[in-house]
Amino acid sequence: MRYASPVALCLCLLLAGCGGRSYYLGQNYLDRGLYDKAVAEFSRAVESNPRSAKAWYGRGTAYSDQGEYERAIADFSKAIKYDSDNAAFYNDRALAYALTGKHGQAISDFTRAIELDPAQAEVFHSRGAAYHYRGQYDLAVSDFSEAIRLNPANGVFYNDRGVAYAMKGKHDRAISDFTKAVEINPRDALAFSLRGTTYRDMEQYDLAISDYTRAIRLDGRFAEAYAGRATAYYNKGQYDDAWANVRRAQSLGLQVPPEFLRALRKASPRDR
Repeated sequence: MRYASPVALCLCLLLAGCGGRSYYLGQNYLDRGLYDKAVAEFSRAVESNPRSAKAWYGRGTAYSDQGEYERAIADFSKAIKYDSDNAAFYNDRALAYALTGKHGQAISDFTRAIELDPAQAEVFHSRGAAYHYRGQYDLAVSDFSEAIRLNPANGVFYNDRGVAYAMKGKHDRAISDFTKAVEINPRDALAFSLRGTTYRDMEQYDLAISDYTRAIRLDGRFAEAYAGRATAYYNKGQYDDAWANVRRAQSLGLQVPPEFLRALRKASPRDR
């Protein structure tokens, strides 16, 4: 969390008019996570100067940080109306669209943000995620690849490209990406679990179990990893081990797919 310098804030308040004063107070409250106060000050700022793009953007950011995405979208749209060349405005509206399930509109805004500032790896990654949610895996892979080119040290980018490759049935490429993710961060439990799932789908069950086990060692409450390991044990015919992992996943609050439970009960009626 960044805090505005008190000296800088005082200078800004002295130099600014009433609208400017409210903007800087709003920004200070926003930086401190005091969102209701930030909204109140940004509201005063836009009342004083309705054409202030930065004040609309500030209030939109405060709304977004509180999960009020529709209000955030409305304010980001106002900011764009008065400053249509600011990549951050489009990016943050895109994120709000994505969080409300409007992935097509999100893609449009991410694209405009990229046109204005093509050097931001996170924006390519975000657009790739939006394409992924729409099932457009080739476009998702392309954007994740560009994000990796711009920032090759981010393991999340490799994980997400790996998932897109897996959805396309390109399991070897998925394995390669998950392996790169764990090289970048050897404590990335999700990467181990994702690689385990890919090995399971390739019917390499021992490798799958090994990776799920490594994920669980890193995060003992990783319910999905227990469930994944249960399916690998099931496919090996180790039903007692499968039940033990199912029970652990359920104890952590995971709803294990009923079709898997039916198959496991059929193979091993003893509901352990």
